[in-house]
Order: sequence, then structure tokens, then C-alpha cells
Amino acid sequence: MPSLIDIRRRIRSVKNTQQITKAMKMVAAAKLRKAQERVLAARPYAGLLEQMLANIAAAAGSDERVMSHPLLARREESRIQLILMTADRGLAGAFNGNLVKAAQKFCADRASSAVTIEAVGRKGRDFFRRRNADISGEHVGVFNRVQFADAAAIARKVSDRYAAGESDAVYLIYNEFRSVVSQKITVKQLLPVTLPQDAKDIDYIYEQAPAQLLGSLLPKYVEIAIFTAMLESATSEHAARMTAMDAATSNAADVIDRLTLYMNRVRQASITKEIIEVVSGAAALE
Repeated sequence: MPSLIDIRRRIRSVKNTQQITKAMKMVAAAKLRKAQERVLAARPYAGLLEQMLANIAAAAGSDERVMSHPLLARREESRIQLILMTADRGLAGAFNGNLVKAAQKFCADRASSAVTIEAVGRKGRDFFRRRNADISGEHVGVFNRVQFADAAAIARKVSDRYAAGESDAVYLIYNEFRSVVSQKITVKQLLPVTLPQDAKDIDYIYEQAPAQLLGSLLPKYVEIAIFTAMLESATSEHAARMTAMDAATSNAADVIDRLTLYMNRVRQASITKEIIEVVSGAAALE
């Protein structure tokens, strides 16, 4: 049976841990509010850009130059570029683990193809580096503050590789933010760009030829898709960390209650034992 001093030390240790998890929950909640505002503001822009692509593609449908764009070229997927977005830190529940499992399943389903990973985030990079995976690049620290310049650099890199024929398809794996307690693993094909088919019949007056305008919008679409995915991933990370730290704080409180009850029982047993010893000693002297 542990002594009272040992139990008190353990209670003090759990209380210190509880203070840390509670502080981390508050920090994650503050970051989540800002990240959520950014992702909700970015979604309409991304949706309107897709709709614009559909309308321009419909207007340029009769132009043979449209499908000759390098980002629209379709090839057999023998070399695949995978952009994996994970967090730089842990303590976020199953956030990173689910992403890594999704990436492993993606590679297993395409075992006949050579998959190259563009790692965005430290956790995914470390996991696949230890397994000697083919990593084409790494981007660590970009989620400290999500900036469009970082997304544009990644987009240019994968687009140039695709246009040069170094990859036959580009996929994106990230967590889509649904709510504080719900994040959805999303696997999205980025390249070749699939032009939406639900174009509206609007009689636009184009200053440039629709095919030329479409060619300038396709790289921008890839940049916005990666930027939006980074915002979604960052928001999901803060939500997952806040939920995990809230559960850890609650679990610490339960542990403290159980240890306190156990300590009281040990102290009561010790007092009872001392009383019995005193009474027995007094009875022996009579």
C-alpha cells in the first residue's frame, strides 16, 4: 500500500498536468475562432472560382486549344504526386493518426503506381521519412500562420512537375473542418483539373478569348485549392486539439477525485490502526 506522501505527490502531479491541459485548451479555442473565421471567408471565393471555371469552359468548349492546356492533360497514373497535410505538433487526438492511415491506404490502393509525397507538416514528414518513402519536398511550420504565398509555392511546384510530365496525377489529403467535434478526411484529385459541368447559360462579354482566360485561371485554381485545404487543415487541428485537451482535463479531474478518495481511505485506515494499537496497549497494562 502506498504511503500518504506518495499519494499526495501523485495528486499534485495530476493537478499540474490538468493546469497544462486546461491552458492548452484555452489557447486552442482562441486560435480556433480566428482560423474558423478565415476558412469560412475563403470557402465562398473557392466556390465562385469553380463556378467561373465552369462558365468559361462552357464558353470555350468549341475551342480546340482548351484541352491542350498542360494542367488538363490526362495520362495513365503510373506516377502520382500526393500532397499530405498533417500538423506540426501532436496532442490533438487522432488528428494526425487518421491522416497518416488515409495516406497509407491511398498508397496501398495504388501499389502499382509510384507515389511521391509532398509533406506539409512535421508529423506526416517524420512518419514517412522513417519508412523511407519517396518524399519530394517538405513544408514545416507553415501552419503557424497560414499564408497564401506558401500555398502558391506548393501549387507552382506540383503544377510544374505535372506540366513537365514528372507526375501523371496530383492528389491532396487533408482534414476538412465540419464542426468543433467533427473533421472529415478528404482525398481530392487536384491535377489534372476536372472542369465542372454545371455551367450556367450566361452571355458573358469576354475581353480576352475564353480559352486564353481559362489558361490563366487554371493555375490560380490550383493555388486556391491548396490554400483552402491548408485553412481547413489548420482549423481542424485547432478543433481536434481543443477537444482532446478538454477530454484530458476532464480525465485528470476524475483521477484526482479517485486519488483523493483513496488517500482518505488510507488515512482513515492508518488512524484506525493507531487507535487499535493505543487501546490494545492500554488493555495490556491493566
